[in-house]
Amino acid sequence: MGRLSRRQLAAALGLPRWAGSPPTLLLISPTSPGCAATMASSDEDGTNGGASEAGEDREAPGKRRRLGLLATAWLTFYNIAMTAGWLVLAIAMVRFYMEKGTHRGLYKSVQKTLKFFQTFALLEIVHCLIGIVPTSVLVTGVQVSSRIFMVWLITHSIKPIQNEESVVLFLVAWTVTEITRYSFYTFSLLDHLPYFIKWARYNFFIILYPVGVAGELLTIYAALPYVKKTGMFSIRLPNKYNVSFDYYYFLLITMASYIPLFPQLYFHMLRQRRKVLHGEVIVEKDD
Repeated sequence: MGRLSRRQLAAALGLPRWAGSPPTLLLISPTSPGCAATMASSDEDGTNGGASEAGEDREAPGKRRRLGLLATAWLTFYNIAMTAGWLVLAIAMVRFYMEKGTHRGLYKSVQKTLKFFQTFALLEIVHCLIGIVPTSVLVTGVQVSSRIFMVWLITHSIKPIQNEESVVLFLVAWTVTEITRYSFYTFSLLDHLPYFIKWARYNFFIILYPVGVAGELLTIYAALPYVKKTGMFSIRLPNKYNVSFDYYYFLLITMASYIPLFPQLYFHMLRQRRKVLHGEVIVEKDD
């Protein structure tokens, strides 16, 4: 007995013609906005039972295009708004120093703008969760939450440290970094990326990243005596929940966590710099 083809076997069993053919795979560029959400929806639509396959094939690209356009439009607006916000913060800082000639009172003068735009960055975690940005939720969550922690639970909550020089260090490092980063994303989304912005994105961090980390660590260190004296945010035993928490030791642990995390992130950025600016092929092994 001769071998039957897949199409002949499907006909013999009374199955629709498409059942004898392998499924068609839709290839989506992983660099396009919204690609993660699109791939998830295409996986779900793949098992449609053949009820209206042709109709769904016609509708799916349109839905994907609309999703891509909406995602691109929103991300462009978001990045322009964040670039403008950090530019406003930079101008306010320069103006304050030119008028006062000192850093004392600088944080108080810019704190509203800083709190608003840094807290607004929580949307970046949402972008990763819904899939319009193909970035790790965990990595983005750690980066954004560490900034939120510095703004609200350190500098805002412990007023005696607001005039420390270290606060100026991380404020300057953050501001220049974010102006560069958000303008890089904006021009990339508009498909018109000036080389200077690209160069700045992958060179400024070499100095700004260590300066920012130093400012954060020195600010937390300056906060330790106040936290230990006041016992702020700490929970002492005995209590009805039988739970103890010491914010002072939590800050010590937080400072210690910079030791393993900083080199990993810094060298990752250096590898990205070599790949983007010099075209080197970087092969990163999975841990």
